[in-house]
Order: sequence, then C-alpha cells, then structure tokens
Amino acid sequence: MTSAAPSRKRRFPAREAGFLAQTTPSSLTEVIDGVPVPSPVPTPRHQEVVMMLGVAFFRFVYKNDRGTVLPAPLDVRFSETDVLHPDLLFIAKERRAIIGDTGIEGVPDLVVEVLAPETAYYDLKQKKRLYEAGGVKEYWLVDPMERSIELYLNGSGQFALTSRAEATGAVTSKLLAGFTIELKAIF
Repeated sequence: MTSAAPSRKRRFPAREAGFLAQTTPSSLTEVIDGVPVPSPVPTPRHQEVVMMLGVAFFRFVYKNDRGTVLPAPLDVRFSETDVLHPDLLFIAKERRAIIGDTGIEGVPDLVVEVLAPETAYYDLKQKKRLYEAGGVKEYWLVDPMERSIELYLNGSGQFALTSRAEATGAVTSKLLAGFTIELKAIF
C-alpha cells in the first residue's frame, strides 16, 4: 500500500477557518486635518529603499552622536488634528525630549518620505505642506520609480529645493553636515 505524497502547499489554518476571508487588507492610518487617511501596507521594494536609507542615516547619526533616527510606522503628532508616519525621521540630540513613550510629540528635524503610487499625492502635497508649516528643517523626497532624491530645506516656513539627483550622483544633507549618500547605494 502506497501513501500519498505530502502536499507541498503550505497550509494556513486561519485562512482555512475563514478568519482571513473576514478581514480587510492591512493598512496604516494617518490623520491629516482631522481626517483619517488610511494607506496600504508598503511593498517590499518600498521597504528596501527605506531600509537602505535608514541604515545609512543610522550609521552616520550614531557614529557622530548627532541624535536619533527612527523608521515608520510611528505616530508623529504635529498637532491635535495631524498625526503622520514619515518613512524615516531624525531628531537632533538636543531635542530628544520630544520622543515620548507612544510616539513623537513634536516636529522632527529631518523627514524622509519614499514615494509609492498609492500615497504619492499625500507625500507630495498634504504631508509636505504640514512638514513645511510645522518647521521640519530638511525634507527628503525619494522616488524609487524615477530613482531620484530631492532635498528641501525649510526657510521661514517654506521649503526650497536645494539638491536633486536622478539615477546617478549623490545628495548631501545640509542639516547633517558630512552626510552624503550615493544613489547607487539606494537604488
């Protein structure tokens, strides 16, 4: 008597029990002007770009004892009506007091957003406006599809594009003096 070969298909009891069929796809929710804004869970490519940037920022910031680098998802409370999740953020050492037990209670010094098709409008328009008005000193806008990074500096409540690289080259932070990253290390 021969036995049937074991199935190579991985079994997921929760799915079989109907649990996953009853749930909605995962999402993260930010609050912009008091309105909840759900966004889908990031793609592996998006997270890879975030990690590459995060590792580079982390190494530089901690080696030079400049402050704290944190990734999303993490609540950053800009106001009672605005709670955002930047992909990466930096808080200078002298401002670490804004790091609370459950989130960031104030404006980071530097914010990085990695664009995704589903969230690009919010990153490019609404979140950028809040970062600008809130006083974020430096804003990095990273586009994996274009393989580009734009760096904005905040002067008197308005961002000005100070550096852009696409496909090749490097960008250098003005806020974190000495921090430069080659695009080939990210893309």
